[in-house]
Amino acid sequence: MVRTCRSLGVMQPSLPVMASLSALLLAGGCKREPDAAAAQIPALPEVAPNALRPVEAFAAILDRKERSRALFLEASRVFFHPRCANCHPAGDSPLQGDDGQLHDPPVVRGPEDQGVVGMECISCHQDKNQDLARVPGAPKWHVAPIEMAWVGKSPREVCEQLKDTKRNGGKTPEQMIEHNAHDALVAWGWNPGSGRKPAPGTQAQFGAIVAAWVETGSECPSEEARP
Repeated sequence: MVRTCRSLGVMQPSLPVMASLSALLLAGGCKREPDAAAAQIPALPEVAPNALRPVEAFAAILDRKERSRALFLEASRVFFHPRCANCHPAGDSPLQGDDGQLHDPPVVRGPEDQGVVGMECISCHQDKNQDLARVPGAPKWHVAPIEMAWVGKSPREVCEQLKDTKRNGGKTPEQMIEHNAHDALVAWGWNPGSGRKPAPGTQAQFGAIVAAWVETGSECPSEEARP
């Protein structure tokens, strides 16, 4: 019921109605309808930090572009993992450790991304891990070219970078899939030696995710999206 507030000439809610309105406000106000686009994107299954979702899990996202964006965000869990990101620094020195510390001893990338005379990468890093000396190793050990740096960037920025042949090492989409799925230096990310956390999942799973991203149009996530 409502009663007339004669002095103002408007209808004023009765006390019971006011109490109901107050309870609604305390509960968070009126419920908003869910965003239509968001409602069409199902939640992906939970996964452990050291695992990757299988490509099949993304089939539930019916919109092809949204599925492609979700696939790239999943791949970003590897791209931005320390085992990968430490070799893609924004500066001239590689990083190390899970917290991205500067390489110790101090080194620089040099003209060919392999160090400088007297301090080349292969002076210490061999083609396999040296566990007793705690020195990591893999074939062709080197820091990524500066145009392939992605530390400090968003997943969207790295996505656009990987699609640009001027900033991805001149790789075609097919070469990019091959590189991520089978390259021996990339493989080190899942076999980093004692005392280092490997990248999530396996290289085969990661390669399959990158391939699925390419096959669905190589769409890039929004600037705000994070894995």
